[in-house]
Amino acid sequence: MTLLVDHQIRRLAERGMIKDFFNEPYQPGLSAGLTSCGYDARLSSEFYMVRGDMLGWIDPLRGVIDAEMQNVSICDDDVCVLNPGDFILGRTIETFNMPEDVAAVCWGKSTYARCGIHVNVTPLEPGWCGQVTLEIFNQAPRAVCLHPGRGICQFQFHRLQESPSITYADKGGKYQGQIGVTLARGANDDKG
Repeated sequence: MTLLVDHQIRRLAERGMIKDFFNEPYQPGLSAGLTSCGYDARLSSEFYMVRGDMLGWIDPLRGVIDAEMQNVSICDDDVCVLNPGDFILGRTIETFNMPEDVAAVCWGKSTYARCGIHVNVTPLEPGWCGQVTLEIFNQAPRAVCLHPGRGICQFQFHRLQESPSITYADKGGKYQGQIGVTLARGANDDKG
């Protein structure tokens, strides 16, 4: 596996790997777009939160039903406030269309991490496409501001030595082609 650098990522983006590719020069603060060996994806303003008034537990084999989640509008003046202990689902502005010989891993941006924000994303497998749902958790003892439209996480792209026998697209993965924030899908989901 080889970690791709800026000019390789740009070429793949031009061929369709990243739709809504952010091609601005470096911005101070929460930068977005191409880095020396990655791509800083931007946070959209769409969020879902687990409803606090629901009793019981969430079962990943059952999936998350719409009634357990609520679309939250936590944005005010282009800032979203995430309270201590809050967990939300967000998404990238960008849409990714992974080639059959490239996989990506995601890391939270250091500025947010140093404020207590943890961003989790499972790897983007070869052949996967869609907007990336972000799992965002505030582990800080104070509220933290999120900034839609700015960088939230960095994807690093790895060229595989060869294409896998079966890509995510080939197996018809249950999160293939997702648009918007996508809730957990259970074992009996139609797409799974």
